[in-house]
Amino acid sequence: MKKKIFVIAVICLIIDQLSKILVINTLDFEVQNSIIPSFFSLTYIKNYGAAWGIFSNGTIVLAVLSLLFLFFAVKYVLELKSANTLSIISYGMLLGGVTGNLIDRLFRGCVIDFLSFNIFSYNFPIFNVADCFIVISIIFIIIEMLIEYKKVSK
Repeated sequence: MKKKIFVIAVICLIIDQLSKILVINTLDFEVQNSIIPSFFSLTYIKNYGAAWGIFSNGTIVLAVLSLLFLFFAVKYVLELKSANTLSIISYGMLLGGVTGNLIDRLFRGCVIDFLSFNIFSYNFPIFNVADCFIVISIIFIIIEMLIEYKKVSK
């Protein structure tokens, strides 16, 4: 079970880093490349903060926080007695996503973002594959917690 979590984490990390390498090597910086007009584009940017531009220029602090989170998350995974398939996938995606953005912060000095959506005329903040893994894993973890809560409360 623990091995599966770490294998998923490594797969997610590889997918994330390969996508960023591809973006860096093929897209021009800050140029919008429309894929689905008025909805989705690829736009290579460098993010020195966190989501929605908060904590701008906080690369060092965010890297330290990511390291702390990873330390406690890995410790939690190593202490797990059992986990179902959804938990295994969730923890793996979370670890892989956090590690992907941490690698960017440590070795590039910023996070590489490139997925750009315009939803109902709102330009959603540009993000990356690691961010997708993190958000999806958190949604899965919340679903898991709600399912467990319903079981316990019956």
